[in-house]
Amino acid sequence: MNIPTATGQQPADPQAPAPTQAPAAAEESRFHGKAAALLITTLVLAVLAFQLNASMITPALPHIGSFFGETPEAVAQVQSMFFLAGAIAGPVIGRWSDFIGRRNALLLVLAIMGAGTVLCIFAPTLPLLVTGRFMQGVSSAIFALSYIVLNEYLPARLFGTSIGIIAAINGGVGGVDGYFGGLMAETLGFQSIFVAVLVLAAIAVVCVIKVVPGGKSAAAPGRMDWWGAGSLSVFLVFITYFVSTGSSAGWTSPAALGLLAGSIASFAAFWLIEKKRETPLVAVHHLRSRQVWPVIATTVLTLAGIFAIINFTVVLLSQDKENGFGLSASVAALLFLTPAALIGVFAAPLAGWIADRRGWIKTVRVGTATSLACAIVAALFAHHQIAVLIAIAALGIFYNGFFLTAINGLSVLLSPKEAPAALPGINGASFGIGASLGVVIVAPFAGQGTAAGYSTALWISVSITALAFIVSLFIAAPKGEKI
Repeated sequence: MNIPTATGQQPADPQAPAPTQAPAAAEESRFHGKAAALLITTLVLAVLAFQLNASMITPALPHIGSFFGETPEAVAQVQSMFFLAGAIAGPVIGRWSDFIGRRNALLLVLAIMGAGTVLCIFAPTLPLLVTGRFMQGVSSAIFALSYIVLNEYLPARLFGTSIGIIAAINGGVGGVDGYFGGLMAETLGFQSIFVAVLVLAAIAVVCVIKVVPGGKSAAAPGRMDWWGAGSLSVFLVFITYFVSTGSSAGWTSPAALGLLAGSIASFAAFWLIEKKRETPLVAVHHLRSRQVWPVIATTVLTLAGIFAIINFTVVLLSQDKENGFGLSASVAALLFLTPAALIGVFAAPLAGWIADRRGWIKTVRVGTATSLACAIVAALFAHHQIAVLIAIAALGIFYNGFFLTAINGLSVLLSPKEAPAALPGINGASFGIGASLGVVIVAPFAGQGTAAGYSTALWISVSITALAFIVSLFIAAPKGEKI
């Protein structure tokens, strides 16, 4: 079932953008009613398998360290290797799905994740557990694949809302997933988390087989560009380790400089390879276009600015007894993390509905601008608990809801027509790069544990988010289209 990609739906009023519509025949063959609900439910189950792998393990890390008798530094690989695999898998498997089909790609990813989960359950040593976690991390590609499937098989009027539903899960399951992860690790052992994930993945496999159509995209003739995929993967490995090494050993340390050189060399190799391939991972002229580079840059910069505020600076500030709010870890999470996550669950589908009617590019800019406003409030009133609490909760609407939904939907709509999965995959990898970059930039200041340090960290994040908004102004639809 090969259906041309839709780019939106007819606006609700004359002033709204009018995205290109799918041909009538294609629109009629799309999923409606119960079939559409089953497709969305299937993809929700698939992305939940990844999300629970990411969030439920975090509170279980101390238990894993105790079980294997390892240091926190060694146990940190359980998460770092998981996310590294995700950064690589998104662009590679996403683009490969253009050639092997979305259903085959989803099943491949779920199978690899399932095998890794089994290894994690029975791993007798930490290195084997880390290997299993790397295999599980491949499931990150499920998000990009899900966005593409929704665009290809749902009518335009359902696309925005469904994107919002998937994006809401990407922000966590209302904050309760982490709580239950810690509870299961304490009462049943950390292996019980992997058992639950394995059961969910098995259910997702059955649903994918029964619900997601087979066949490959008609928009992607040719063969997979494995040379481009390999060089991009090497670049992602180098840049990831450069960011982490620069933070720990110093940005001018020999190790960091060596990794920076490797990042530059591998990206240059990727660029040269893509210029010569008949069916590149993503063509160079697309990388230079206003449909691609501003989307990637906006994602990296917004994540660098806002993620660091929510998940690092405010976490330290809220628990600091001398220069912060002096809350316990559980109370701090309940007040500053859970509300934004819960609000995002409801705001994301609404944001997608609005983006369909008012325009995806406009919604990205609104999300970035309002997130910037929230960041400014947090920085101006950094030592007023209620003000910071309100600002972070508001980010549940504008960052978790509007920005994350709109940027994911936009990556699908602006992806090159001959490579529908290219931009969603690369943009997905940009989330991890932006989040880690933002944390390492503010860590030296927030880590001081002083009032001035927290304030400086927050204003740095504000500056990065402001730059993200400026870059978002460069995003443009292809000539003749309104998105």
